Amino acid sequence: MGENAATKNHDNHQVFDVSLGIPSKGGSECFDDDGRIKRTGTLWTASAHIITAVIGSGVLSLAWAIAQLGWIAGPAVMFLFSLVTYYTSSLLTDCYRTGDPVSGKRNYTYMDAVRSILGGYKVKACGLIQYLNLCGISVGYTIAASVSMMAIKRSNCFHESGGKNPCHMSSTPYMIMFGVTEILLSQIPDFDQIWWLSIVAAVMSFTYSGIGLGLGIAKVAATGTFKGSLTGISVGTETQAQKIWRSFQALGDIAFAYSYSIVLIEIQDTVKSPPAEAKTMKKATKLSIAITTAFYMLCGCMGYASFGDFAPGNLLTGFGFYNPFWLLDVANAAIVIHLVGAYQVFCQPIFAFIEKWATQRWAESNFITKEFKIPIPGYHPYKLNLFRLVWRTAFVILTTVISMLIPFFNDVMGIMGAFGFWPLTVYFPLEMYIQQKKILKWSTRWICLKMLSMACLLITIVAGAGSIAGVMLDLKVYKPFKTTY
Repeated sequence: MGENAATKNHDNHQVFDVSLGIPSKGGSECFDDDGRIKRTGTLWTASAHIITAVIGSGVLSLAWAIAQLGWIAGPAVMFLFSLVTYYTSSLLTDCYRTGDPVSGKRNYTYMDAVRSILGGYKVKACGLIQYLNLCGISVGYTIAASVSMMAIKRSNCFHESGGKNPCHMSSTPYMIMFGVTEILLSQIPDFDQIWWLSIVAAVMSFTYSGIGLGLGIAKVAATGTFKGSLTGISVGTETQAQKIWRSFQALGDIAFAYSYSIVLIEIQDTVKSPPAEAKTMKKATKLSIAITTAFYMLCGCMGYASFGDFAPGNLLTGFGFYNPFWLLDVANAAIVIHLVGAYQVFCQPIFAFIEKWATQRWAESNFITKEFKIPIPGYHPYKLNLFRLVWRTAFVILTTVISMLIPFFNDVMGIMGAFGFWPLTVYFPLEMYIQQKKILKWSTRWICLKMLSMACLLITIVAGAGSIAGVMLDLKVYKPFKTTY
């Protein structure tokens, strides 16, 4: 990130004015007001981080979600989720600093903000939900990446056999390949040192979503008709009970597509000031949510228009193994590259949390605190830490094994979306805002904020119920480690 040798001096927090050879007061060219190395993030890197976190594999299930809800409710629900996410994220950016928005104490993580503003049992509840959700997302991404890797292999095998071989294969080896890649990448020590990974991932997400969108438009143009109906899949194509459960699950899938508040404060902690971090972050939030919502509307609606009632759970598997098969290969390869990056964006907070806890608990242990410098020609030496190596590797292995046990992409996405949406995107940001701005109980503003929170809780409950019903149905026909597609 263009840091010179001076910025690498972690141990000496007394900063010297080079020209005079005396210590300079307060912040400096190398350090921020909290004694940490100067942050270098801008509106653009923050927007790239957000887009990487938002436009994930969630976009692929949107055509299916709109098919459950229909032409009226589908886009309306999506627009509503984007407004709620934008509003609560704007409130959350003000919680990066406690007290004064320019010079207040910084909160480095979502949990730090909850701890300094709300405190008490809410901190433990928030931590548990946040880290479980991040683990769930890493499982979902492992499943999605393996499905895309298999889609490439199957489409090529199908093409070579001229459509005669159904090319069934197991997802397990592909999950292992993804896991090995993540073990290597997870050794990158810090969140803001992976800014380039975020930009690559953001470009990839536009690539595959764009190909999905283009194929949708081409299919509509070829048939000359917009498929679908105002109320979604008709009863008859599926039973009344299925229609209700799947409509609920569709809410979970759309909520998952917007689940990034969870890493918002971590992203804000990479942004430089002045201007105040909250100001930059509000602009980044507005920009990225506007881009992603327009994109989601296009991908979801064109997917539904081209497939109608038969919109697939994963948009890119719906175009079949037919020509142009290389274009689908490019899209699926882009998904894999994007998920490799997004996995890191979501796992870094878990890594940082456990490492910070271990360092405080066993401050004397060399295994946990000692760093070995490994020289890299033409680059800064790599700092190897044994605890980081062991713990991050174990974490990736665990998520990969869980993915092999429950490889249901749509249901896992729905459960994660429902589970994280209300507490992390709505409840905590609103509670912190009420506390921070000292909004009076039973005032109009207070009542409106509480009503918004209750409405979102209701959505979370029905979405969670729909997704759990989906998992129950899948488990009836499933054998662990034997899933083939």
